[in-house]
Amino acid sequence: MSAFPCSDDVLPESVALLPLPEVADRLGLVVTRVHQMLRDHQLIAVRRDGVVSVPERFFDKEGVTRFLPGLITVMKDAKYTDEEILEWIFTEDDSLPGRPVDALHGPLAREVIRRAAADPF
Repeated sequence: MSAFPCSDDVLPESVALLPLPEVADRLGLVVTRVHQMLRDHQLIAVRRDGVVSVPERFFDKEGVTRFLPGLITVMKDAKYTDEEILEWIFTEDDSLPGRPVDALHGPLAREVIRRAAADPF
């Protein structure tokens, strides 16, 4: 099995991260399944201070935010790197209002994916 992808940490220090074992606990999975989710581009991880982690905002009470894997797929298909995806979804957008990652948790989730498909940058 291949190593899982891990991005450079391009996120602001204020973005809360969950180490992979905590992600596994939260999802009720073994950590190797989380590694597979990273390989399958259902999540994106970063390395901060030597610890591989996933942004906490990628989760809600049910698990991974419903629209996140689709958003990642749309942006990967458009050839965006993981770092570019992270920068885009954690950058304030006054027209939403707020950050795309926050809009994924509400009624504007489909609008975020539409914008990503149209050309986020």
